[in-house]
Amino acid sequence: MTPSLLISTHFTSKSYGAQPLFTDISLQVFANDCLGLIGPNGAGKSTFLKILADMEAADSGEISRKRNIHMIYLPQDDVLGPEKTIEETLFHTIPKELEAWQVSKRRQEIISLIGVDNTEQKVKTLSGGWRKRLAIGQALFQKPELLLMDEPTNHLDLEGILWLENLLKDAPFAFVLVSHDRFFLENTTNRIVELNQRYPEGFLKVEGNYSAFVEKREKVIHEQAKLETVLSNKVRREIEWLRRGPKARTSKARYRIDKAHQLRENLAAVKGRNAQNRSVDMAFDTTHRKTKKLLDAKDLRKTLGGKLLFGNLSLTLAPGIRIGVMGKNGTGKSTLIHILNGNLAPDAGSVKVAEGLQVLTFDQNRELPEGSQTLRQALSPEGDTVIYQGRSVHVTTWAKRFLFQKDQLDMPVSGLSGGEKARVLMANLMLQPADILLLDEPANDLDIPTLEVLEESLEEFPGAMVLITHDRFLMERLCDLLLYLDGDGGAEYFADYDQWFQYKKDRLPVTSRPGETSQSPPNKKAQKLAYEERKELTRIEKQIEKAEGIADNLQRQLHDPKIMCDAHRLAKRYAEHQEAQKKVDHLYERWEELEALSRA
Repeated sequence: MTPSLLISTHFTSKSYGAQPLFTDISLQVFANDCLGLIGPNGAGKSTFLKILADMEAADSGEISRKRNIHMIYLPQDDVLGPEKTIEETLFHTIPKELEAWQVSKRRQEIISLIGVDNTEQKVKTLSGGWRKRLAIGQALFQKPELLLMDEPTNHLDLEGILWLENLLKDAPFAFVLVSHDRFFLENTTNRIVELNQRYPEGFLKVEGNYSAFVEKREKVIHEQAKLETVLSNKVRREIEWLRRGPKARTSKARYRIDKAHQLRENLAAVKGRNAQNRSVDMAFDTTHRKTKKLLDAKDLRKTLGGKLLFGNLSLTLAPGIRIGVMGKNGTGKSTLIHILNGNLAPDAGSVKVAEGLQVLTFDQNRELPEGSQTLRQALSPEGDTVIYQGRSVHVTTWAKRFLFQKDQLDMPVSGLSGGEKARVLMANLMLQPADILLLDEPANDLDIPTLEVLEESLEEFPGAMVLITHDRFLMERLCDLLLYLDGDGGAEYFADYDQWFQYKKDRLPVTSRPGETSQSPPNKKAQKLAYEERKELTRIEKQIEKAEGIADNLQRQLHDPKIMCDAHRLAKRYAEHQEAQKKVDHLYERWEELEALSRA
């Protein structure tokens, strides 16, 4: 049985001024759709979502909606009344069809679903994550047929994202969501639509989740690149023929001349689309320090507002070490970053650093200076050039590396989008050589193409790195070790996301696991090698080499006389070596698995 059609758009277009966002988009949303809407910043995703929600008008085209459709739109930032209680917020609109006993039953279901204890608490006292849960709960109480969500994972910590994934996995309604979170898209969607001018129709629709989309996207881009080559060769031959001065007296000659002009137009169009594939050009600079130990933090303890964030936390950073920090909002992740960079003193413990150590911090509360500062001044405050990796680069060239055009340089930074501001701050960070990168939510406001380039540049950084992020894809790809802050003063290390996820599952009651999802990290399929797995296969030998180096170094330390005569240090090194060897074994197992899939 064909599912009912909820919304249909026919050749829908929208522009802001002279800038077209999207053109002639035709899309259908059915009752069983779990649709992910993606695309680069500025592609018009949020605008298109508002058009679906009937909150904004399209410039042209037709929008058809099911009669009396019950749809709810959730914006990026909630619009909850700060003085209202949770109870008042959740149940201010009671569906007319519900009887009193149904309202009471539904009330208990929603309160249990979002996990609140005190429904008399006022909205203004809630964190951003709990406000997001509350907004989602308010929408679900009204039993929508279609839920339209713009960046629903914003403000949610990792456990909140898992909660939302689990909720959407068995949702009794259709939904369309805008998101840059690739794990989230992988685990929740059955269709992906990317708005992007690099495609002939201005968008690409793929049936399946994010893995399926990536495979299809790469095929489309590859075919389009081949088309450009073929057209270039044809145009070159036709131009040579035209230069010989053919006389357009015959129908055949006139036809060929017309065809030559059409080929040139087609080539220009394909070149224009392929130019949209240009990505940010970023690479973090390093001091190339050879010091084996850059930072050694021992027995750190920190309390804020009478709450113990962590105690007896030790952490060592050396070149090539990448540690991901996980935990709910408010567990002390950002506080740890500020202790490591020296901006905050621990209550107990010590942080020792190598002489002349250079540490760069990317703060989640990053902001550009207010006022009338232009993009040119923000990128190059000292003049028309910047010094990058020891050489002078003109500000226009530097701006282009971060996808800014020359005519944008004199616009005020206050007019930039969140993603554009993030790129400016990233550009400034890359001008400074570093031994250690401390990154607090660097993925915020970045679109998927920029995230992919950020991953590659961080992967090539030879120094040490501490990364706080809710982006599981970013953490899984970059980090060798995960540090989990449990919110009760405890801190524990895990080899990878899978190990942490199993730890969380084991600690939850069997009957109630609100954060559980049956999905593993994407692209771990038994049937065939997906695109991201092919990329993983190309990287894994380097990861094995690095992991073996760490294990070998720890093995040598076990035979160091100074360590052998110290029982405590010897036991600690032995445990570290065992963990490092497990990492090597795991990587070899994964390599064999990927090799087998590649030959299948």
